[in-house]
Amino acid sequence: MLLAEKNNYPIDRALANVQMSRISGSSLVNDADELAVEEPLEIRLGCDVEGKRIHRAVSITMRTPGHDLELAVGFLFTEGIIFARDEVAGLVACGAGNVARVNLRRGSEVDLSRLERHFYATSSCGVCGKASLDAVRVCPRSRPVDGLPVVDAAVIHRLPATLRAAQAVFDRTGGLHASALFNSQGEMVCLREDVGRHNALDKLIGAQFLAERTPLTQSVLLVSGRVSFELVQKAAVAGIPILAAVGAPSSLAVSLAREHGLTVLGFVREDRFNIYTGSERIRHAGAMNPLLDYESLEPPPLI
Repeated sequence: MLLAEKNNYPIDRALANVQMSRISGSSLVNDADELAVEEPLEIRLGCDVEGKRIHRAVSITMRTPGHDLELAVGFLFTEGIIFARDEVAGLVACGAGNVARVNLRRGSEVDLSRLERHFYATSSCGVCGKASLDAVRVCPRSRPVDGLPVVDAAVIHRLPATLRAAQAVFDRTGGLHASALFNSQGEMVCLREDVGRHNALDKLIGAQFLAERTPLTQSVLLVSGRVSFELVQKAAVAGIPILAAVGAPSSLAVSLAREHGLTVLGFVREDRFNIYTGSERIRHAGAMNPLLDYESLEPPPLI
């Protein structure tokens, strides 16, 4: 049985105490509350350019402190800057902890054109800083095997409760997104939280990349919010075949998932979910005929 990698957040950095007032009906009470911290992280890349070693800032993202080096590595991997674990020679947390530097080994070639992006990205959007439309797309190096893995619908039904039970910082704040990786039997392998849903996924993928587990061809990913184009792209780059979400997918997310052969599930909650692409990977005895092409039928109603 695979054991889940715990969040291990530095709680003193991930949580902030604030004074506030509670109103209930006609009464007002002064009180304190805990909020999830949102701080900038500068991601730097150490690499060789024309025979000279440079350290270049490639992005600033607003994130919740914790697993910053995984975030930096996951970002560079899902952006198509690095491809293999042996390219990474070292990881350094600089300054007061709000700078993460990824040093590449000598001789590793970097496509600097992929770094064409504005310097700042908010916690809610990871692609809004892109400098050109061409820079938005990343081409995955592997494609999931058609129809594999096959996962029981009952396993999908259990995932949200498992995710929710493991969200340590969310329990204190109610203000974090989460990405969780499961095997095909529904056992949690890894969980990461962040104020930014794309950051949570980069942290998760970065952890697996550093452990040399990518591509994640037998995995199921569950995200706590909606499914955007960027989350599908990051999952595709990591080789994840099944992406499930508590919320809704966007039309572009569904289109991209179909292009890359991913299964996308939405509104996974309360023992029900919608299948938008890749229905052949979901087994539901007695309720679905595997000979039918469900993607050609009318879409299921939104829940």
